[in-house]
Amino acid sequence: MSAERPTLPPVRLHSDAELARDALATPLMARAVRLARWAGPGTPVGAGGELLEKQLQAAAEEIGLGTEEDGRAYASEAWRLAVDTGLIDVADDGDTGSGGVTAGEELALVTSGSPQDILDLWLDGLDAVLADATVPPLEDLVDAMEGGGEVDLSTLKWDPQGEADFLDGVLGNLYLLTVTEGGSGEGPVPLPVLAASMIVPDDMGEPTDDVLEQVSDAMMRLDDQFRLLEPIGLVEYRPVDEELMAEADEDYAEPVDQDDVARYGMVRLTPLGLFGIRARLLDAGFDAPAVGDLADKGADVLLDSVAQFPETSAQAEIEQWLARREVPGAARDLLAAARGTDQGAPLRRLRCQQALSLTGPEAEPALREVLDDAELGGLARVWLAERGAAGVPAPPESMVFWLTIDTIAAQLGAEGDSAELQGLVEGLVGQHSGFFEAAWRVDHPATPDVLEAMGRLHPDKRTAKEARKAAFKARSKREP
Repeated sequence: MSAERPTLPPVRLHSDAELARDALATPLMARAVRLARWAGPGTPVGAGGELLEKQLQAAAEEIGLGTEEDGRAYASEAWRLAVDTGLIDVADDGDTGSGGVTAGEELALVTSGSPQDILDLWLDGLDAVLADATVPPLEDLVDAMEGGGEVDLSTLKWDPQGEADFLDGVLGNLYLLTVTEGGSGEGPVPLPVLAASMIVPDDMGEPTDDVLEQVSDAMMRLDDQFRLLEPIGLVEYRPVDEELMAEADEDYAEPVDQDDVARYGMVRLTPLGLFGIRARLLDAGFDAPAVGDLADKGADVLLDSVAQFPETSAQAEIEQWLARREVPGAARDLLAAARGTDQGAPLRRLRCQQALSLTGPEAEPALREVLDDAELGGLARVWLAERGAAGVPAPPESMVFWLTIDTIAAQLGAEGDSAELQGLVEGLVGQHSGFFEAAWRVDHPATPDVLEAMGRLHPDKRTAKEARKAAFKARSKREP
């Protein structure tokens, strides 16, 4: 994630009630709750609050994993989470170095707390699991043990903060990939893509063998971490195929076959995971909006904000905004907010048009009121004509060209020099002979920039030159 902390695309979140149900149903949280209810004052624990070895089998049986090979390990993991989240309180015994347990205050929230209480509890659990995920594997810790039983960090070459930052960066990139594609969390991301997003420089063409080896090492670390993060409900994860990796040689430059890419690991954030990572991003100071955040804001805030949203997210936000309002008043508010000669005004009008396209006949009076408005008259005529309204006056030529310039300026603001805009430019010039001779005279603040863009985008060299000449004339017209 960039240090500049830009505004991220909005995410579509499930309701708090749905997310709270999901949180309580995650394997790790459900096991922690069961153990918290099972434990009592007579349950002995170690000095660090850990469940004693002699209790692990009984705990494994309590969570339904008594016959599983890793049942005791799962029980230990769930116990730690219960302690870390306050579902269990550990009372120290100063004489023995061990202690007993009581139900924590947080346990009551599971049945009597609000959805937000439960989500806060889950977020505490997520923090604990993320901290565990950055700890080196057990075998590495054993190798780094000194004679006195302490871990030699210099031998281990473990940077706790660096590991935490790397995992945060990976999860931030996964969140960004998810919301950029529409915000609903659909579609898993290949693990090699996610690892490469953290390792391979943006300006690097063909990655070197050294970089590819770093990507491979990062994949293996992430494979371990996502296995830990799945039980808390953060991700859905298809692990790296162990057989595939065992067969792999050290030639990291070999491309991954598309048919095999899923065998290298696939990960996606769950709806609960989207909520969790967004909460962490907000805590870190990022602007991470959610669809619906603008529902109670004014039309001016709505249009300014959705101007930079992806198309699908903008529409979802607008739909929620309209759902809270009577259409006639909402239409008037939108039209008033769309006015302006500033740089962002064309894109506001484009989003206004998008919003009005979702309204019905109740909006017609508001549109008729602005038919003679220099900035909104063209937009109003388009809306009325598309609905077959009677008595719509034909627009003067000056309004047609003004709307054309405004539309191209909005597209430039939304997408830049896109292929779609190039097609629009070619079509406009092809349909109107003498287009540039009329266009440079249009009294619109964006006219010079639009004509320059048309010169860049049009594939015909002669036409592109005409566009650049027209842009020069438009600028000269505005000079004092």
